[in-house]
Amino acid sequence: MNTPADFSALSPAHLNGVCALPHWGVIQAQGEDAASFLHNQLSNDVLLLPVGQSRLAAFCSAKGRMQASFVVVKTAADTVLLVMSLDLLATTLKRLSMFVLRAKVKLTDASAHWSCIGLLGDSTRAELRASAPWQTQVTGSAHTLALYPAVLGQRTVPRQLVLAPAGDAALNALKGQTEPTLSLDIWQWHEVMSGVTLVTQPVFEAFVPQMLNYESVGGVNFKKGCYPGQEVVARSQFRGTLKRRTALVHSPVALAAGQEVFTPADPEQPCATVVLCAARPNGQGFDALVSGTLESQDAGWWVGLPEGQRLQVADLPYPLLADI
Repeated sequence: MNTPADFSALSPAHLNGVCALPHWGVIQAQGEDAASFLHNQLSNDVLLLPVGQSRLAAFCSAKGRMQASFVVVKTAADTVLLVMSLDLLATTLKRLSMFVLRAKVKLTDASAHWSCIGLLGDSTRAELRASAPWQTQVTGSAHTLALYPAVLGQRTVPRQLVLAPAGDAALNALKGQTEPTLSLDIWQWHEVMSGVTLVTQPVFEAFVPQMLNYESVGGVNFKKGCYPGQEVVARSQFRGTLKRRTALVHSPVALAAGQEVFTPADPEQPCATVVLCAARPNGQGFDALVSGTLESQDAGWWVGLPEGQRLQVADLPYPLLADI
């Protein structure tokens, strides 16, 4: 039984506000084949994604290892935007471009032309708070997406992403005096507490999508056609039980993405990897997403063995697909 965390010391400034997201970038795919091209490259359905809507997807190697992941936003019939970690954008753009061949699509780095703004708590748009994750509201040229909320004990904190052209009037309104400014550190902590994150450079090719629980948060469509790594991803799902998962953990020390995690039963062999870590705003340690074997999670995860620090596993804020 996991010990409930105490979030009573959090102030309104830790739970509400507007945050610029400079660590995210945007790839634009434009052309009559934009949707079909991406449909053949990503783990989710892009071809049947309605204009004005969004979803999560992974871009994998032939071995099914995630080289990037995106929030996919279809802004027009011939235009799809891929919101992703900026540190992988150049590499991903180059690799995707290798597969264009005769497809009528142009891929570009559109990060300078689009702004990503995070909304948290009371600063989110009320009409979208009850929506399922990835549901999208279009206002003018701005797209507001419902993300997975952060779950803090009995409190659920809504999270949204606003994607709008740089200098758009909707962005200027968000930057007005009525909205509190949220630090990126706090936004990233809520990202950890949502249990859903994008792939970054330190964990490039470290996981198949299920190792980040992507099949449980709408990031994999097992009924669509082929894409790089599709056979490996499908085999992981349907042949035997999944042996590696991402868990939410609390740590007394700071962790870094890509850091190895061990278990005392085998201190020489890493059994898990840190995906994302952020400081808890009330100063009571750190929270992280860690992906590792279920067997080692039951035995206990540690960093810095032999002395080391034990990681306390907490409940995920959503059910795993295999557990429903």
